[in-house]
Amino acid sequence: MKRKFIKRVFGLVCMMLTAVAFNAAAGATVAYAIGCAPAVGAVAGNAVALAAGNFAPGGALRAGVLREIWTGEMIKAFRTAPEALGWMDRIRAYNQYVENDVIHFTEIGGDPAVLVNNTTYPLNITALTDADKPISLDKFDTEATPVTDDELHACSYDKMASVQERHRDALREKIAQKAIHGIAPDEKATGIPVIKTTGASDGTRLKMTFADILALKREFDKMGVPMQDRILVLCSDHVNDLLETEQKFKEHYNINQTDGKICRMYGFDIYEYDGTPYYTMSTGKKLAWGAVPASTDAKASVAFYAGRMMKAYGSTNFYYSESSKDPLYHRNLVNFRQWGICLPLTTTKCRAAIVSAPKA
Repeated sequence: MKRKFIKRVFGLVCMMLTAVAFNAAAGATVAYAIGCAPAVGAVAGNAVALAAGNFAPGGALRAGVLREIWTGEMIKAFRTAPEALGWMDRIRAYNQYVENDVIHFTEIGGDPAVLVNNTTYPLNITALTDADKPISLDKFDTEATPVTDDELHACSYDKMASVQERHRDALREKIAQKAIHGIAPDEKATGIPVIKTTGASDGTRLKMTFADILALKREFDKMGVPMQDRILVLCSDHVNDLLETEQKFKEHYNINQTDGKICRMYGFDIYEYDGTPYYTMSTGKKLAWGAVPASTDAKASVAFYAGRMMKAYGSTNFYYSESSKDPLYHRNLVNFRQWGICLPLTTTKCRAAIVSAPKA
């Protein structure tokens, strides 16, 4: 009996030591991937596993996923814009105002009347009623990715890190596309310029020239848009047009690689992004989000004043099902949900678009 007890204790100790080593290696690997000290990650890995009740090797695979660490890394990644999205990094974040994935703004109820040389009393009383204006954040979900036990057997954390990185990049790209689509005007209106290109025809559309950017500057000047923080996001078609015809633009292209900005020209900080929305060339109207473009549509460039834009990220959710609960395929399923939004704070005098005109 005593021998069985000693054997059982020895087995539990071995299991615990194995779990500690496993969690430490997991935490150190993740910490190194996100730029932290491996020793800190080793401690954090065991702390997270212990808190989640996954200290023993029986739950080692589930502990190895380290749900809190993966979620934390995803949140950190969304707060740090990559070079290709430098234009979005210029927009102020309102994350602190998000509650339950809803952001609350105060809608101002008007201004008081001003009387000049008044002689009539008593004065009229005018109430200024402000109202709460809640805006629900958009919900972005990735499709689940299967990760089998066979894939995890030899290099589990490399595989999981790769899956996490691809989900993060896919989410960030889709959020950026939705953001620039929301910023871009639907069509030309008072205080919302939509400028047509005036360059030579490429057989389908008219190319962009510096004259078109100058026309955009004139529109922003007329609207009284502040000179600082004017942003112009060029689509790839318009970038290529300028590279073909404008030597000054060609000289500036690719010089600045720190924040994705091409140059500052005509008062605009100019960026390149291939996810700008499509417009119908003949009408200058923006296609609805998710609409499939036709041959008569083309991507447009979008301009905005950063001071009148907002973005906000809400909660980040990591979803994971264990292979131990999948007797048919022995696979884990992983996906993410991110809440976020990016919109103009006002509808007019803060944004514009340059749309390719159809060939003459």
